Amino acid sequence: MSDLSASTARQSAASRIADFLRDHITYVIFLGITLYFILFAPHFASLSTASAVLRITAIVSVMAIGMTFVIVCGEIDLSVGSVASFSGMIGALLMDRGMSSYAAALTVLAEGALIGAVSGVLVTKVRIPSFLVTLGMLSIFSGLALTITGTRPVPIVDDGFSNLFWNGGMFGIQAPIWWTIALTIVGYYLLHQMAYGRRVFATGGNAVAARFSGVRTDWVKIVAFMLSGSTAALAGLMLAARSTAGNPSLGAGLELDVIAAVIIGGTSLFGGYGSILGSVVGAIFIGILGFGLLVLGLSTSIQEVIKGAIIIIAVSLNRR
Repeated sequence: MSDLSASTARQSAASRIADFLRDHITYVIFLGITLYFILFAPHFASLSTASAVLRITAIVSVMAIGMTFVIVCGEIDLSVGSVASFSGMIGALLMDRGMSSYAAALTVLAEGALIGAVSGVLVTKVRIPSFLVTLGMLSIFSGLALTITGTRPVPIVDDGFSNLFWNGGMFGIQAPIWWTIALTIVGYYLLHQMAYGRRVFATGGNAVAARFSGVRTDWVKIVAFMLSGSTAALAGLMLAARSTAGNPSLGAGLELDVIAAVIIGGTSLFGGYGSILGSVVGAIFIGILGFGLLVLGLSTSIQEVIKGAIIIIAVSLNRR
């Protein structure tokens, strides 16, 4: 009997381990790749490297937090990269015309939320698929960012602005990392602790059932797009602070990394399931992957091939 009990216990333990690995396969891959870089990439295992990776991935992390709400709702937002570029340009122009950095930042965040609200209304009220709406928004705001100043960057000379969003810090932690931490806490509380978050999951899981249960699904989606737009605007301010200028092309292509981070983090592309922490981990995963390949001395073209292949494998395993 004791041998049988021991065998059953071992099988039960093995089953629990297998279930854990299956449910957290993305994190297993994440740890495996990180361990590989620690062992084989020169000087990768250091606090300075960790700080650099977190700083580099802060912009994608911030945008991924807002994108998580949209994807959990069962929608998509392809406009975040162009909204970030446009927002950085607007912030630089407002400060160039004498507005204080804080007032300019608040105005830009409101502008991002307004852009998101417009996208949300077009999706929910006009019934245009979010893919098409946000693809159109991507084109509109990419063009506007280039048109406003005739493709020329707008310098930012306000050191307070640069310190607030990029160069500053507290307790030895740089400002971008603080922004990531703050947004992660707020996003986690909103999605996982508040009633709105439960409505987001219900809307993404089954919009019809949620509507019959009294959930105002259209309003839930509009707010999700507003969150995505405002986090994209915040990322635009961070990009502008990093380069000390509003540049019309700084956010180009970021939407792909943002969506990849959210999906790698375990959020279902079909809605109804996801987590804020997972999205941030997905963004850090992409950052570590790019940084590690760079440290190994691989060419940019090879880096893109390897990074794309690993992302596809990670997402495929996560889907299974």
